[in-house]
Parts: sequence; structure tokens; C-alpha cells
Amino acid sequence: MIRWCISSFQLAELFISSVVHLLYGFYVYSTAVAADLSQALSECVFKSNKFGSFSYFGGAEKKDERVLVPDLGSLTSIYDRARELFYYLKGGRVDYGEQHSKTCGHSRFGRIYEQGHYPQWDEDHPIHFVGHSAGAQVVRVVQQMLADKAFEGYENTSENWVLSITALSGAFNGTTRTYLDGMLPEDGQNMKPLCLLQLCRLGVIIYDWLDIPLLKAYYNFGFDHFNLSWRKVGLWGLVDCLLGNAGPWATGDWILPDLTIQGSIKLNSNMQTFPNTFYFCYATKRTRKILGVTVPSGILGIHPMLFMRVLQMSLYRYPTDVPPPYKGYRDEDWQDNDGALNTISMTHPRLPIEHPSCSIVNDSDCQPLQPGIWYYKIVEADHILFILNRERAGVQFDLMYDNIFERCRKHIFRKTSQTLPNEAP
Repeated sequence: MIRWCISSFQLAELFISSVVHLLYGFYVYSTAVAADLSQALSECVFKSNKFGSFSYFGGAEKKDERVLVPDLGSLTSIYDRARELFYYLKGGRVDYGEQHSKTCGHSRFGRIYEQGHYPQWDEDHPIHFVGHSAGAQVVRVVQQMLADKAFEGYENTSENWVLSITALSGAFNGTTRTYLDGMLPEDGQNMKPLCLLQLCRLGVIIYDWLDIPLLKAYYNFGFDHFNLSWRKVGLWGLVDCLLGNAGPWATGDWILPDLTIQGSIKLNSNMQTFPNTFYFCYATKRTRKILGVTVPSGILGIHPMLFMRVLQMSLYRYPTDVPPPYKGYRDEDWQDNDGALNTISMTHPRLPIEHPSCSIVNDSDCQPLQPGIWYYKIVEADHILFILNRERAGVQFDLMYDNIFERCRKHIFRKTSQTLPNEAP
């Protein structure tokens, strides 16, 4: 009887979560379409990041005309996104690498950028990067690839092509939400048979297989290099993907394995903090302690889609019948969260080894900035307060991005003579 009740509760939770995510996705999508239709009445439609003229960063990129907002896959692996980001900036055809492509079962080459968005990018023309969530880890991987000279035909790359990295709710050390959504704690790579992520997988497969140009013009999950379209794989290819025998879910080359604690440790094992790069993180949380118990810090301040997740993550306990993700893991360290990521994961890279870091209260506390140190500030906010909807964050939104842009323009520079991104050549 108890087991039946627990199963019923889990099914109800899965149903509610699915409906909430579906409705929110429909809201964002319809908002994008409505915005473009409204704009088309007065001028030609201008395409911004992801959702037509609907901006991922809530229009923050308009604060400076030299800001670029790349359109990378939303569910693709951090490795694949890092490769795409490099060619987005430099130009050319995306090369995922021969060995990686064979291992993960997709085409070696992807989208072609006839003209790079910043083709002069090099050590004398370095870039300030701002990444949200997994985007922060993508930038770290790009920097490591530059240091390792991992791009064929570009033998002169170095870590100094990156001047600074600013992370907004950066996913540096994984998140326990991946396990709540369906990743197995045993390995951090596979999914439970029935979970939210399985429903997501089925929806994405059908969406990409149908390959409707109008829909994909507004939203593309980024799996084009897996050739999931009906034009390429036919009906049997669809069946193969649905059964889990093909596609990114068969090889683990998608975002969720990278966001488990185990997956993040694997990524971090191959990445460094570089002595000439400036690092700054905004770690978000929407929890507080009441009588020693971690609970959501309020109802009105948390997005409806994230409130239940804030509560679940604050109460999450890692299964005792499987090995912990790392030596010294404690549930209480991972209770503070923003509804998507644990706050401990966002401050700085700390697994498998702790990187140099410094906690600050005010942005001015870290002046003058020193390179090679992860400065971090904990902000009372949920995971999406500083993206998508500018009005929701209010004045806090402008203060956040104004501080970021000011820090990049005025306070971050190298002692060597260089042309910085905010200076005229």
C-alpha cells in the first residue's frame, strides 16, 4: 500500500512537471511569435537569439553594440557547443573532431559560418565572455581547447584569447536537479525508464524528425549534426531513436550527462584556471534556513516553474545505496539552490579540486581585480531572473548588467600592450 502511494505521488509529480514545462515552453514560443508579428507590421523582422526577436538575455545585449549573442544548441553537449562557439566567432565550417564524432555517432562537420562574427579574434584581440548556466562551462571548455590548440588549422591559439569570463548562475560542479528529473545517481549518464527527461527525449526526437522549417526557425535544439530528420533517416530511423539505439541519447552526447555531478567532475578534470584570465561569478539562490531546515525563501520572488524545484532540491537526499558522487559529499552542502542549480556549484570550480576563489559582498570589493582567481557573489534570485524577462527583475536587472559591462570596459585589462574588445583598432 505504501509503495503504491509513493508510485502514485511520483506519477502525479511527473504529470504536473510535464504540464508546467510544456505550458511555459508554449508561453515563451508564443511570445516570440507575437513579438515578431508585431514587429513585422512596422518593419522587417529582425532575428535575435533563439526565439526570433525574443532575447535570451532579456535585451541586455542592447546595452552595448559590440555584444554578440551566439545561437548554440540548447540540449547539445558542452563539448559540441564549445566547438560551435569557436567557429561562430572565427568563421568556417564547424568541425566537431574526427574521433569525437565517430565515438558519439554524428557527422564530423556541422553548420557553416561564411563570415565569422569576430574573425580577428586572437591573443591581441581577446574577448570578454558572459555565460549563463551551462554557457559558463561552455566558455571554460573553449578556453581549454584554445590552450590545447584543439582546432585543426589554428595552431596559434592560446588561453589568452579569453580576457575574462563572467558566469551568471554558472553550472561548474553539476546539479542535483538532474537526478530529480531522471538521471541515475549510480552513474550520472543514463536515465530512469520513466521520468521527465524521457518525456523530453521523446518530444525532441519527434520535433527533430518532423523537421518543420517554420518551427525550427524559431527554436532548434541543436541536433542537426545527428541527422535526425525524416528526410535522412526515414521511419525506421525514428523507431531506432525512440528505442534509444541511435541519436545523442544512445551515446550520451547531450547536455544532461554534463550537468550531473559525475559529468561535471569529468569535465573539470581536464580544465584549468589560467593565470592571465579574469573570472567573476554571480551565484544565485532562493532558499533560507528556518529552524535548521532549508526551504524556499518565498513564493512571490520565485518563478512558478521553479518553485517546486527549489523545494525539491532543498529536500533532496542522495541515495544511500549507491556510492556518493565524490569523496566527502554531504547533502547539506547542496541544499541551497535557485531551482535549477545548487548554489555550491555556481561559486567556482571546486570538483575534483578546488580552484582559487574569493567571496565578495559588493562588486567594488574585488577592485583591483586579480587574474587567475574566481571572484564570486551570492545573489538572491532564481535561475532565470536575469534572462528572458527584463521586467521581472526590474532595476536589479540593469544594475547587474551595467556592473558587468563596466567591469569589462574599465577594470579588466592586461599589462601587455593589446587591442581590447572595447577599444577601437
